[in-house]
Amino acid sequence: MLRVYISLLLLLSATHIFSAEYAVIANKNMKDLSQTQIKAIFLKKLTIIDDTKMVPVSLGARDKLRENFEKNILKMNFQRLKSYWSKQHYLGRRPPLSMKSEESVKAFVKKVDGAIGYIEKSAIDNDIKILYEWKD
Repeated sequence: MLRVYISLLLLLSATHIFSAEYAVIANKNMKDLSQTQIKAIFLKKLTIIDDTKMVPVSLGARDKLRENFEKNILKMNFQRLKSYWSKQHYLGRRPPLSMKSEESVKAFVKKVDGAIGYIEKSAIDNDIKILYEWKD
């Protein structure tokens, strides 16, 4: 029984050690935002904050980090989000810009006021602001 307990404890520790950390980022001028506001920005329900047009930036449709973001922040799976954007299309709304890499998201966010994206926390530097953090 003790071996089972120790094995379980080691497994839980290893899972905690190897869990990835992520962050929603913006340029340094962005004010702090709540998770609810971040979700609204990525669903294009909130488009302007303090006279600044919000520009959400996502990764490619099947990117693992994007899937993680959609599950943990937007609380939507791929099919539900696809359906959401199909309906929004008829209202004249388009989904967030899509970038090929975390590096391009980071570069875009640094240069564009109102831009907001997400990357792995390990890639963050002093030129960007962390708005929200989460783990796997």
